[in-house]
Amino acid sequence: MKSTTNDAETTHRSDSIGGRLKRIDPWMVGLGALSAIVAFLVVTPMFWVVWQASTVEFSRAYNLVVSSQTALITANSIVLMLSVTLFSILLGVPLAVLTTRTDLPYPRFWTVVAALPLVIPSYIGAIAFVSMFGSGGEVDSLLGFTLPRVHGLRGSVFIITLYTYPYVFLTTRAALISMDSSLVDAARTLNAGPLEAFRRVTFPQIRPGIAAGALLAGLYAISDFGTPAFMQASVFTSTIYWEFSGFAPEYAALLALQLVAIVAVVLVIEAGIGRDEDASGDTDGSGSTIRLGNWKWPAMSFVSLLGFLTLVVPVTIFTSWLFRSEGDRIPSLEFQWEFVYHSVRLALLAAVVACAFALPVAYYSGRTNSLVSRVLERATYVGFAVPGVVIGLALVFLGTRTFPSLYRRGVWLLVFAYVIRFLPQAVGTVRSSVLQVDSRTIEAARTLNVGRLETFRRVTLPQIMPGVIAGGILVFLTTMKELPVTLMVGPVGMDTLVIIIWDAQDALAYRYAAIPALFLVLISGLSMLVLLRQEGSDLS
Repeated sequence: MKSTTNDAETTHRSDSIGGRLKRIDPWMVGLGALSAIVAFLVVTPMFWVVWQASTVEFSRAYNLVVSSQTALITANSIVLMLSVTLFSILLGVPLAVLTTRTDLPYPRFWTVVAALPLVIPSYIGAIAFVSMFGSGGEVDSLLGFTLPRVHGLRGSVFIITLYTYPYVFLTTRAALISMDSSLVDAARTLNAGPLEAFRRVTFPQIRPGIAAGALLAGLYAISDFGTPAFMQASVFTSTIYWEFSGFAPEYAALLALQLVAIVAVVLVIEAGIGRDEDASGDTDGSGSTIRLGNWKWPAMSFVSLLGFLTLVVPVTIFTSWLFRSEGDRIPSLEFQWEFVYHSVRLALLAAVVACAFALPVAYYSGRTNSLVSRVLERATYVGFAVPGVVIGLALVFLGTRTFPSLYRRGVWLLVFAYVIRFLPQAVGTVRSSVLQVDSRTIEAARTLNVGRLETFRRVTLPQIMPGVIAGGILVFLTTMKELPVTLMVGPVGMDTLVIIIWDAQDALAYRYAAIPALFLVLISGLSMLVLLRQEGSDLS
């Protein structure tokens, strides 16, 4: 009897172990391993910045960190970030209300005008305004006297705000469209005026949208390199680059760590803002419409002025440069089609590699809602949250110290830098497509004795391919515009559109930046069309 009992327990234990083994999916284990490798590759370069900073003697590191120069750089960077965030909110929120909650004529047209500044990289706008309002610029030549300068920290705040407020505008507009407008109607029936109804009802509903846009604007401001560099503002990004170029890698690494710490604090603060209330309710945009009356004309003039400053002015200036020939000829800056070829080639390589890296991460995260999958997915976002100048510095350290032959060849290290920077764009779009795949379709294919790999190739991949293509296009377009990573990691002799723009600005030969800048504006415009098409926005 005792032997029979032991045999039964042994059999039960074996069945239990076998059941657990069957529940372990080798396919998902493999995807998890691939995702871990991708996450490790993305995060590793940041450890090299930490290592480089740790090689500095403690007393010297302390003196550098507490120096007056570092204090000035820190203060300027924080002021830049906070100012751009504040002014972006002051511009973006009223514009969102105007185009969704008022009787503004032609709201679809004005929505496009308000969103289009995103198509122009801020450093392109900086070049245009510096050449127009800078010392000896267009305005000085026409008027014969000097106007207040657009330069330094104030100039950087002005330019970056003009090209980042659409982040707040678009996220706030989306929140306004999706909110329950019947709540506003209820408030108006209680004799609450438009401003009171907005403060007590609308604002709590759209606060998450405002916070999301403000986060994007703030992170862009503190991570922007081109605009502060062109405006000669002493902030983290430009100083890191100049210290790196001046053969002071230790100080550059210390500054990079401080910049990353500030970005981390911003992300932590944002995580606690606006998450307790979600906009919900009808999504047809119905409800009370604010009557502007005679104020509609100032409102349209305001949006027109923004469109003129952000779009008409830079495009007009770049176009006018095409017909000028004054100054000494600089053969190395003259436009060549190989600049476009190099930019397109690098962007295509980055897009293909990013999609290849994104597939296992996105599929694993989309199919297994586990802590491990979420951690691995979030790890791939490190490069997007960290400024490009820090990524460039990390890859230079990694290349020169560990893979010198790879660094000398340059192309694949540069592509890897682009992938680290923009991988989240591919991961996000692919994961969205994976979540939309009906698991019953996959199970049906499995019942026909089709292997996992074959099922993925014939069933899953065709369904998620639109997301893969959209992610690749986003990586391609943002890679074309990336300035600091290209400058720091790019191989010598491989000039791209952004490098020629940088060299032309550095030589004050702005006319040579005209064609490359117009190419980037055109490509950025296509990126806006892709984004609107991908999101299915009807701009209603």
